[in-house]
Amino acid sequence: MSPSTSTRARSGVDKVEDRRRELADAALVTLADLGYARTSLRTIAENTAFSHGLLHYYFADKTELITYCVRRFKTTCAAQYEGLVAGESTPDGLATACGDGLAATLADAPLLHRLWYDLRAQSMFEQAYREDVAEIDGSLQDMMWRVVRGYAELAGTEPTCTPSAAYAMFDGLFQQALHRHLAGSATALDDLRTGCRELLPRLVS
Repeated sequence: MSPSTSTRARSGVDKVEDRRRELADAALVTLADLGYARTSLRTIAENTAFSHGLLHYYFADKTELITYCVRRFKTTCAAQYEGLVAGESTPDGLATACGDGLAATLADAPLLHRLWYDLRAQSMFEQAYREDVAEIDGSLQDMMWRVVRGYAELAGTEPTCTPSAAYAMFDGLFQQALHRHLAGSATALDDLRTGCRELLPRLVS
């Protein structure tokens, strides 16, 4: 394959991926509002400027579209979150940034986080979602473990838990705060911040 042919091939792939991202971003609004069970490609088409045929051309079915959307959303959230906690030079500073970052992420897009938990629950019933959900869960666990390890290094200690245990505790705080925030709690975000600040010191020796 000549350089020019290779460049054209890459350009074609890039255009397809750009189109998939455009469609996914439009679909996310409907998915976040209606949730997994009440959403189909046809429903998304009815609520966006894109036809059912176009959606079906770029995504084989609802499963592929939803997993693509959630993966894209969570990847963006993780990058933004790690940017918020990067550069902290003291244990207290990192603990505060950890809580502030998670609260900001929740406040920015609560319905999209709800969609993630919807998909994760659905993966217990549908095999088609399990691999993607496990991969996303793994990336989030790695993200939180980097925070725990960073806190331990700044404090001159070592973690006293496993990565999965640490993730389970942070995820529990986040999911509980999400439920309360969606129910109208005025203190859910502050409680999440406080919970994260108090949890980190308990995860190291």
